[in-house]
Amino acid sequence: MLSFSGREVRDLLVAWLALGVAFALFFAGGGQVVGGLLLAGEYGALVSILVVSLLTAGVGFLLHELGHKVVAVRFGQRAAFRADYGMLFLAVASALAGFLFAAPGAVHHAGRITEREHGLIALAGPAVNVALAGLFLPVAVAGVAVDSSLVTLLGERGLAVNLLLAAFNMLPFGPLDGNTVRGWSTPVWLVGFLLTAGLAVGVFVLRIGL
Repeated sequence: MLSFSGREVRDLLVAWLALGVAFALFFAGGGQVVGGLLLAGEYGALVSILVVSLLTAGVGFLLHELGHKVVAVRFGQRAAFRADYGMLFLAVASALAGFLFAAPGAVHHAGRITEREHGLIALAGPAVNVALAGLFLPVAVAGVAVDSSLVTLLGERGLAVNLLLAAFNMLPFGPLDGNTVRGWSTPVWLVGFLLTAGLAVGVFVLRIGL
């Protein structure tokens, strides 16, 4: 049964807010640019950037981790998200400097498990991001149709961020999901990696061409 402790809810909310702020700073161009916007009184623009970041990057990271948890619990695991507060601080600090390094934490699970189940738990996170990208695509199309720059930005950024998250996490290195998936099944990993990387590159090329 899926349940959340008070600590886990707190960790999820802190990670969501910290990542939203970090990505907002990064998308805005860093702390210097944000400072200029504050001095110019461009509060509406800053709020819009923050809201878009919370609803795209923040939600993308959050649901990625919850995807791991849901599948782990389905396989009888004890699973909980734990935020890495040091890495969250680093994410905000790096965004202030104009670049971004984000590793908000992870879902830790325990219990008896097969290699296949371990691989499927890892695969669940990138799969959630691909599904979210599919949900953001019509938002981007609708934004163009109604000539709303904010809705278009929300859709395009949600599409791009989630595909990049999926592709990055499918890399077969270190603690990334792709390494775990490949340890279970190289063919499954290869299909997942080619799919996510292909979609991410396709969106990037399409965006550049517009």
